[in-house]
Amino acid sequence: MTSSFDRDSYEVDFGDQDLTGAEQERLVSGRAETAERDAEAALRPKGLADFIGQPKVREQLSLVLDAAKARQKAPDHVLLSGPPGLGKTTLAMIIAHEMNSSLRVTSGPAVQHAGDLAAILSSLEEGEVLFIDEIHRMARAAEEMLYVAMEDFRVDVIVGKGPGATAIPLDLPQFTLVGATTRSGLLPAPLRDRFGFTALLDFYSSTDLLTVLQRSARMLGIESELAGLQEISTRSRGTPRIANRLLRRVRDWAQVRGNGIIDEEAATNALRVYEVDELGLDRLDRSVLQVLCKRFGGGPVGLGTLAVSVGEEADTVETVSEPYLVREGLISRTPRGRVATTAAWKHLKMQIPANYEF
Repeated sequence: MTSSFDRDSYEVDFGDQDLTGAEQERLVSGRAETAERDAEAALRPKGLADFIGQPKVREQLSLVLDAAKARQKAPDHVLLSGPPGLGKTTLAMIIAHEMNSSLRVTSGPAVQHAGDLAAILSSLEEGEVLFIDEIHRMARAAEEMLYVAMEDFRVDVIVGKGPGATAIPLDLPQFTLVGATTRSGLLPAPLRDRFGFTALLDFYSSTDLLTVLQRSARMLGIESELAGLQEISTRSRGTPRIANRLLRRVRDWAQVRGNGIIDEEAATNALRVYEVDELGLDRLDRSVLQVLCKRFGGGPVGLGTLAVSVGEEADTVETVSEPYLVREGLISRTPRGRVATTAAWKHLKMQIPANYEF
């Protein structure tokens, strides 16, 4: 099955706007990205019973929410930590849904002043859930205000400056704060201690990811075979977000170059096109391993040097690639820097140096 795209015959109605070709291209691209986000949002489970994987977290969170509903009180504040893509935002939405309350969403980088946080907190309603993503990136002044808000449901608004400044206490309604972080170690202890329940999300097993993919395929109306979904699940790095993204890309390949069905052949060929290997490593992961082994002889190498060598930010390498590479036993973090393991050399099909020690 083949498909061609004739750009000259493809027209998009932009109303009465007089746009250049480049501007139209950006709008089309933006709409495509919006469609991708909408598709991802549609796959999110609405209730805790529909949430797949993380059985311990589900059981613990269920107890917290059921007890709060029985007391007719807002549940304790919840901290969700773990690598990106494991369902922290989804769980925040589920908490609001289970408590029949609305969800207010913001992020740590957006709260850079105490006044920003005061404005958000003062607009909350009784029982509302406030979700702060990347909570470890909040400004220190906002964090200190949050301590009092979480514990006493009160904020002190400073009016005026200098010796004449006055603190006006402002009572807040009972609310539940849900914080999400990929770097729980960066949270100050006073903030961590104010969360009544802390959940650590771990990578998913291939079996759980297969269940996620089967559910997603049904919801998207994708015709698939078990072998095809299994191939995707084993290359999804234990992450549902990646699994759903790869599912959509394999669907594209099956529709354009295959027979429209996601089978093992379609999954294998599509993932080869998108440079996802049999361990789930992508271009960045392999670049990290190749630089570590080829250029630095297996290490040890500092994170900053490694990031510059692959052309990425240190934070990207540390939070996106490194957790999975360490989990798969391909690299190791030592006091002197990152070191490639023998498994890394074997995966790259490279000869291990005779004097190499790990």
